[in-house]
Amino acid sequence: MADLNLSASPSSGGEKSKTPAPKGPTTGTPKLRMSPAGDHSPVSRTAGAIVGVVSVVALALAIFLSNPSAPTTQGTGTGTGTTASSVTPTGHTTRVSVGVDGMAFTPNHIEVPVGDRLIVDFTNSGDQRHDLVFETGVSSGSLAAGETKELDLGVISGDVEGWCSLPGHREMGMTLHVQATGASSSSSGTSASGSHAHHGHDHGQDAAAGPATPTALTDYAATIDARDPVLPPATNETERHYTFTVTEQTVNVTSSLTRESWTFNGDAPGPILRGHIGDTFHITLVNNGTMSHSLDFHAGLVAPDNVMRSIEPGQTLEYTFVAKNAGIWLYHCSTAPMSMHIANGMFGAVIIDPTDLDKVDREYVMVASELYLGADGQPADASLLSALQPNAMAFNGVPFQYKAHPIQIKTNERVRVWVMDAGPNLATTFHVVGTQFDTVWREGAYVIRGGGSGGGWGQVLTLGAAEGGFVEFTPLEAGHYAFVNHALSLAEKGQLGVFEVTD
Repeated sequence: MADLNLSASPSSGGEKSKTPAPKGPTTGTPKLRMSPAGDHSPVSRTAGAIVGVVSVVALALAIFLSNPSAPTTQGTGTGTGTTASSVTPTGHTTRVSVGVDGMAFTPNHIEVPVGDRLIVDFTNSGDQRHDLVFETGVSSGSLAAGETKELDLGVISGDVEGWCSLPGHREMGMTLHVQATGASSSSSGTSASGSHAHHGHDHGQDAAAGPATPTALTDYAATIDARDPVLPPATNETERHYTFTVTEQTVNVTSSLTRESWTFNGDAPGPILRGHIGDTFHITLVNNGTMSHSLDFHAGLVAPDNVMRSIEPGQTLEYTFVAKNAGIWLYHCSTAPMSMHIANGMFGAVIIDPTDLDKVDREYVMVASELYLGADGQPADASLLSALQPNAMAFNGVPFQYKAHPIQIKTNERVRVWVMDAGPNLATTFHVVGTQFDTVWREGAYVIRGGGSGGGWGQVLTLGAAEGGFVEFTPLEAGHYAFVNHALSLAEKGQLGVFEVTD
């Protein structure tokens, strides 16, 4: 299934992506290999970083003492650059072809004789956009699938690191290590500084922006209109047509902190769709973003190879499915890494009514999601995402919005709340303080209906990532009924709202 493939999205037509055959060096034979996990242990990385820093300082001091007026050499970042000027060039050129397989460069380790000039012919042989950047500043720029760029790294004097700079791709394993063979122990790559580690993408919290505290999140939510949580009844047509347009934009999280958001139709969650069993949904996906995106509708029973493939900026895709079964079904971008695309806002829900749905007075929908906030204006922090450590939580996309704008209902009204856990990682235990659920429907079946056997009622609807259901309850007294994720540390980060009940 597409949403279980965490290393690669399905290629068009189901064919496996192929890595271009190396062209071979102009002179010399570089050693190419896929590095084992043991080569990147924390000890070896730490030792390498220390040696790199000492070597860079020693090299710079030696150059300055020999010629204090000599300028330093930097990579241009446009496809040409020089790694160092302290070695004697051999006059030889090593040329290597690098491709993409899933979420990895192939090869991901290159050995080059010190003093050789290195040229990398990078072909994006994957099924979505990638780039290849080096710590020297040399970059391919973002390449569509099938595009090729020649990268001139200049004369190699020490080890050089490369990676894909698209959000989350480096963390998924898209790194490339160039090892300078024959270098002295004092030689190393030109950029051991941590300041270049993410090619300008700082994943730490921007101190100038201020922390996303519960107070700051609530205060900001009070300044904007809350997303309407009301769920309209399903209309009667059986052929349903929708256009989903991918956009990428910067949105506020607090009054002083923004994040890069990727969305369907400009909002997260995207459109909430509703229909009946047997309805046909015709979806047109339009990619107006800057990278590859896709769609996965859990409500459909279709082979993922074609309809769930990633499409390029400017492209469109037609996605048709028949809703054969009832449920509240997740949809999301399935382009790898899926966790990053969902965390940045590419999710929503499709509700297919059960045939025996009871009448209620009010009906709402809550889509639970996690925010992994990094530096101001940046997309989700990949390190927090991989560690399953969100620093904000939300119902319907904005933390605390229904605390700042309580939902108005009346005493003795029967209320249904549909809940979807969009994740991408953590569970939701939906609870309404001060009342109990006489009906709980979860993942296609009633857990309790009209009160359980022996007089039992429910207190939470427990959902894992991508699960959904609904609860029904009737508030008997006027007051303020908080609704929360009863994993309370998560509620305190934003998954908390209020039903304001009046007589």
